[in-house]
Amino acid sequence: MKAGGSVNDYFGRTLITANKMRIHGERMEDVVIIKKILRSMTPKYDYVVCSIEESNDLDTLSIDDLQSSLLVHEQQISSHNVDEQALQITHGLQLGGKGGGIGSY
Repeated sequence: MKAGGSVNDYFGRTLITANKMRIHGERMEDVVIIKKILRSMTPKYDYVVCSIEESNDLDTLSIDDLQSSLLVHEQQISSHNVDEQALQITHGLQLGGKGGGIGSY
């Protein structure tokens, strides 16, 4: 997965490649695709990958279930980043805005 790329884009590219390999005679089970996806996630997904591996039987996990789990994590990361930016803006306004900041004599 590319840094900054979305889960949906990555799954789309991966499944297209896997389907092409299957068309050309490669016998590839879903569990093989799932394991390859988990191994190739970016470091920001490390703890969710460990959680998925520990809490699921990869032999019975579907590709759709894996994608859903990773999408939830991606949304949480995006939400956290928005909250963090809002806090930084608020904090910056308090420090540099009107009302007694440093240098406002």
